[in-house]
Amino acid sequence: MNAGDSNNKTMVTSSNEKSSEEKKGTIHWFRHGLRLHDNPALLEALESGGDFYPIFIFDGEVAGTKTAGYNRTRFLLESLRDLDSSLSKHGGRLHVFFGDPVKVLPKIFQEWSIEKLTFEQDPEPVWTARDNAVKKLCQDSGVECVEKVSHTLWDPKEIINNNGGCPPLTYLLFNQVAQAVGDPPRPVDDPDFSKVNMPVTVDHDNKFAIPTAEKLGVQLECKEQEARVNNWMGGETQALNLFKHRVQVEEMAFSVGSVMPNQSYPDLMGPPLSMSAHLRFGCLSIRKLYWTLRDAYTKISTTKPWSTTSVVGQVMWREYFYTMSVNNRSYDKMESNPICLNIPWYEDNEKLQKWTDGETGYPWIDAIMKQLRHEGWIHHVARHAVSTFLTRGDLWISWVDGLKVFDRYLIDADWSVCAGNWMWMSSSAFEKVLNCPKCFCPVRYGKKLDPNGDYIRRYLPVLKDMPLRYLFEPWKAPKAVQEKAKCFIGVDYPKPMVDHNKASKECYNLMMDVKRKLVAQGPGVEHCRPSNAEEVHKFVWMPGCHGATKDHGSGEIDEDRLCDGLNDL
Repeated sequence: MNAGDSNNKTMVTSSNEKSSEEKKGTIHWFRHGLRLHDNPALLEALESGGDFYPIFIFDGEVAGTKTAGYNRTRFLLESLRDLDSSLSKHGGRLHVFFGDPVKVLPKIFQEWSIEKLTFEQDPEPVWTARDNAVKKLCQDSGVECVEKVSHTLWDPKEIINNNGGCPPLTYLLFNQVAQAVGDPPRPVDDPDFSKVNMPVTVDHDNKFAIPTAEKLGVQLECKEQEARVNNWMGGETQALNLFKHRVQVEEMAFSVGSVMPNQSYPDLMGPPLSMSAHLRFGCLSIRKLYWTLRDAYTKISTTKPWSTTSVVGQVMWREYFYTMSVNNRSYDKMESNPICLNIPWYEDNEKLQKWTDGETGYPWIDAIMKQLRHEGWIHHVARHAVSTFLTRGDLWISWVDGLKVFDRYLIDADWSVCAGNWMWMSSSAFEKVLNCPKCFCPVRYGKKLDPNGDYIRRYLPVLKDMPLRYLFEPWKAPKAVQEKAKCFIGVDYPKPMVDHNKASKECYNLMMDVKRKLVAQGPGVEHCRPSNAEEVHKFVWMPGCHGATKDHGSGEIDEDRLCDGLNDL
């Protein structure tokens, strides 16, 4: 029985009421790719006609739920609710299940008379066993299984195959292989639901409802997670609205010969503008982002090829990290990871916890870690600051420990990109060029990025009355100044956990020892590394100098500009 007019395909029925003349059903299984636009696997499902069922299965790991804290879980649930709302406008609903997909799917295959299952490729190796098991299930059950690539610009396996069966060990080589493969596909059309029926049972909200974070066993950790300064919200609707604004910002920058203004001149206090979390969950298509910005740039700028701009560079780094993780189940580890240097990091749980909690005694570092925990997002340059502080800069603690913290708190943390960035910044996979001669100073770098101290005062209100002169080094404030600021160092705010000048020199010596041992092993040691020095500079994104790292056309890297705000050892 139809619940609406002839254009509304919602059906209030159950599977045992179907007519024998009805076509068999099709399932589209959402995992990542939580969107309707540019979703080729979804289009494949709709082409079959008949009954169509969109589903999501909570299996304890899907979309990173195994390690996700409150903010990322909330972002995922917001994305699912938005997806359900969008489907309802077309007469359907999202069906949510719990359990192992290999156990859940056979039951609904039978109940809904399913003949086809579609899903977007999850390219990372952590999902391979799950997807292979489902493909075998489909084969054994006589259900057609269709997997489409749209979470990445290219199929990572195609890049690897075109590189002789091995992932390209340098970013430069990756770009060369990608160029040989050709331009990535453009986005596909928006879905047309007119060919399908979307059955919805009368008790849908009881049987297939999207759970709360609490039902998933994820609880608020602090009151600030509920009362965020910056409110990051999930969902395709939010993603598309935000992207529309971002395109306008980027077009304006293109018109004056600039790119990515919030990277070159970071606005740490501004509203949420990053698309990274929406790309991570697939609320925004990476192909839509790439081609929209490329078309806008090509239309406006004629001075510099698109392929050389930092916009495409940031997208390509994402692709590179995904490709490097394929077939490497140990990509998020050190010891068993073939592309990662084995560095003898310290184990110090007490120092690790202070860093995690934002209690290092360095306000710039602590403000970043507080924002991470409270809001689930921190700027690219802020990530560099805290990651180098934990690893090769001050504490000499493994990047793997830092990755676990980011994997819990960052809403945009995914398995490949987050691990890739941590290996990068700790020199664990990029040692040959970086060589660790310099590290981010937790005082000078903070002053450069937060010159008025507004960021520190926002996320460390205990220091809100500390004079700017002492804000980045409050331990140097005289007792009278501390008393007036109502913040006594060592009581209300911790003393520095390490002396940066001494700690950074010790870390430098330790890294040079790693280098000497690596050189002694000979040229046969292969690991992931930068192609050249300029690539290092572009990756680090020193604010205010990106796009101007060459010195007046001489071809030499302007080291002074790069190192401004760094601790020169």
